Amino acid sequence: MTYDSDNVFAKILRGDLPSERVYDDDHTLAFMDIMPRADGHVLVIPRTAARNVLDASPAQLAACLATVQKVARASMTAFEAGGVTIQQFNEAAGGQEVFHLHFHVLPRHEGVPLRPPGKLEEREVIAANAEKIRAALKNA
Repeated sequence: MTYDSDNVFAKILRGDLPSERVYDDDHTLAFMDIMPRADGHVLVIPRTAARNVLDASPAQLAACLATVQKVARASMTAFEAGGVTIQQFNEAAGGQEVFHLHFHVLPRHEGVPLRPPGKLEEREVIAANAEKIRAALKNA
C-alpha cells in the first residue's frame, strides 16, 4: 500500500481543510477530532508522510508518542479525567479509516462509556474543548 497525499489529514497539514489545533511542533500536529467519542478527543499525527505504524520511521513514531504523552496529560487536566485511552489503528482490517498515521487521545471518566463513532460535534463545542486543552498545555 502506498501513501495517498490527498488523505484528509494531509489536507489538514497543508491547510486545505480547517482543523481546531491544540498543539504543534516541528514534527507533529495535534487537533480535535470532529466526531469525538469523548469530550477532549484529540488526534496526533506526524507532519511527514506515513500511512500507519507499519511504514512509519522510528523518528516519526518517537515524535508522535512524545506529543501523545504531552496531550494526554493536558487532556486529563483539562477535563478532570481519571484516565486516558490511546488508540491507534492500522489498515482497513485493523479499523483504520484515514490512511495517515494517527493516534487518538481520549480523556476518560470512570463509568462513562465512549460515545458511538460517526457523530459530528458542533464547532462551538469542539472549539471550547480545544481551548481547555491549550490552556492546560500552557500551564504544564
